[in-house]
Amino acid sequence: MTKARRIWTSTPLRQSLAMAVLFALVSLVSLAATYVIVRDNTEQSLRATLEQEMASFRALPNTAAVVAFVRSQSETASPEDRILSFVLPGGLLVGNGALVSQGDGFAAVSLNGEFGDLEGDYFALGGPIHGGQMTIARSAEPLHGIQEAFLSVFLFSLIPTTLIVVGGGVLLARRSVKRLDRIDATLDRLTTGDYAARVSPMDGRADDLTRIGARIDKMAAAQEQQISALKQVSADIAHDLKTPIQRVAVLLSQLRDKTGLDKDAADLVDRANDETDGIVKTFQSLLQIAQIEGGSPRKHFEKVNVAALAQTFCEVYAPIAEETGHDLRCDIPDGPVYVAGNKSLMGQVFANLIENALRHAPEGARISVSVAQSGGTAHIAVSDTGPGIPAEERENVLRRLYRLERSRTTPGSGLGLSLVAAIIHMHEGELRLKDNAPGLRVEIDLKEFAKNHAGT
Repeated sequence: MTKARRIWTSTPLRQSLAMAVLFALVSLVSLAATYVIVRDNTEQSLRATLEQEMASFRALPNTAAVVAFVRSQSETASPEDRILSFVLPGGLLVGNGALVSQGDGFAAVSLNGEFGDLEGDYFALGGPIHGGQMTIARSAEPLHGIQEAFLSVFLFSLIPTTLIVVGGGVLLARRSVKRLDRIDATLDRLTTGDYAARVSPMDGRADDLTRIGARIDKMAAAQEQQISALKQVSADIAHDLKTPIQRVAVLLSQLRDKTGLDKDAADLVDRANDETDGIVKTFQSLLQIAQIEGGSPRKHFEKVNVAALAQTFCEVYAPIAEETGHDLRCDIPDGPVYVAGNKSLMGQVFANLIENALRHAPEGARISVSVAQSGGTAHIAVSDTGPGIPAEERENVLRRLYRLERSRTTPGSGLGLSLVAAIIHMHEGELRLKDNAPGLRVEIDLKEFAKNHAGT
């Protein structure tokens, strides 16, 4: 997801947009209500003015006084603002304008040639006075002025304010996304086993995200301490028990070499010796995993040709595969495929994966080893046509000493795949367990030496 998309989908921006929409809606409703109230008051004021003017004309004593007053008012009143029209009983029209019936309404006409037809809306009031018909009309321009004023408030106040709120939300969202990205990156590192990852310190003023980051750091520190203690205990136990068990193995060998043992006793000694060797190998694997997770072998990385390494182990295990009835196939490129790593540990990866396939795949199963490269990445794959591993168990088998239920009767310690995972993690590679339909396919991606070596 791009940074712009993360900003637009962030919670702070969504909250800012929601507040901006709420503010705009409330402001629109308030502005509309105010406009309606002001418009109604203005209309009432115009109508009241017309009624007062009509009352003043009715108060005149006779027709002649009305005519004189209309003429005097018409001289100063512009028909665009105010129309005065008095029709005498004989049909004579006096004033500065008239309302003429036109279609479904009336049109305002000026009696002064220089004005002609009048544009705009009018409020009009008419009625009989002293036998004649009096009409008074006032322009509705004040209402248009109110409408324009409120439109200006909407365009030059409400919209800019809303845009400012949205812009502020974007700025806040950018700041929050930056912090969230830092928290997200730290969590990713923690979930991949980098327990030294930390969020703090974060720039800017303290807020909720700062407190969350501090709590994550506190949790990570406690987790790192617990994991370190657990690894140390495992390493100490393996180290402390390795020597006495090796002594037991030596004593068993000495006992086996003694003469006078009957066949049954000799068989028991051989079985005990084999079990002791398995225990020693288990402890050696535990110590090796602890050493790998400590990161010390990374200091001794070198240029490793994994293609040649794969070819070597294919040749080593070919006779064993033939003896056990397995079909071992290798697809290795002619040219070298280099990665930066530890040659001995990478050899252990091939050995563990091939041995794992030989151990669990039945007789006649096909085992394939391949190496390829593309886009600066070395691709390693070891697959078999055996029983495979259920999808829900593939994460579990990478844990130490974990074994599937059906594998408990077969030789092994449950450390093969966990050791491979630790080695690949140390090489900053990616390990995937997939369905080979049937069987298991182990895929490994490592950066090629040319790109990886610069940082080593």
